[in-house]
Amino acid sequence: MRPTNALESEDTKEAQTEAVRGAAIGAVKWGIASAALGGIGYTLSPIYRGLTIQFKVYLQMSGMIVGSMIEADYRMRQYEQRVRIQRRIQQNRAVWADYEKELMEIEDESSHSERKR
Repeated sequence: MRPTNALESEDTKEAQTEAVRGAAIGAVKWGIASAALGGIGYTLSPIYRGLTIQFKVYLQMSGMIVGSMIEADYRMRQYEQRVRIQRRIQQNRAVWADYEKELMEIEDESSHSERKR
């Protein structure tokens, strides 16, 4: 039976966990890339050196936020695909089990009819 509150279901909690992991990993990856680009900008560009520290922090945070959004979305799409495949496998197993059960019943009926002859 499904819970009445959809946000407390097991699938939702797993999806949230996967999205948070993706956001953290994306923030770290893109934060490193933003810091590297900031370092390159600082050494090569007098315009970048002239920017205020607040704006440089803003640029760094923007890169981290964009990276976290991109990676979280990527992880969520992977999770959704994995769940879809798992559900399809479960459905196919159920159909296969019904088929095997029906086949066993047919074999039992045919063996009983042969014994009566």
